Amino acid sequence: MATIFSRIIKGDIPCYKIAEDERYFAFLDINPLRTGHTLVVPKQETDYIFDLDDELLAGLIIFSKKVAAAIKTAFPCNRIGIAVLGLEVPHVHVHLVPMDSMEDVNFRNPKLKFTPDEFNIIAEKIRKEL
Repeated sequence: MATIFSRIIKGDIPCYKIAEDERYFAFLDINPLRTGHTLVVPKQETDYIFDLDDELLAGLIIFSKKVAAAIKTAFPCNRIGIAVLGLEVPHVHVHLVPMDSMEDVNFRNPKLKFTPDEFNIIAEKIRKEL
């Protein structure tokens, strides 16, 4: 059975897409910690990040780096935090979170709520920086 992320990549489930190439896909987290919080996934469905072959893992980081730079320009902050938790969905995913303090990447913090229009504006702002 396909993961929710595979279904998003296929277009079966809508998302706020940021970027895509033949191997990777980036989209806004719908339960963000901060404005611009983005998920980056390999299109290959793999549960655990360290089960990716070296080339796919390295490419995931390079693709994430490009997306992170766009987020940082679109939503100025000290850094873009990167987190790999991997327990909530059995498909490798990297969280890119704009941060000004360590507390900004605390996944126990209340999640932000945005309307679909607001999500679309956020996504477009990041895409413009790619």
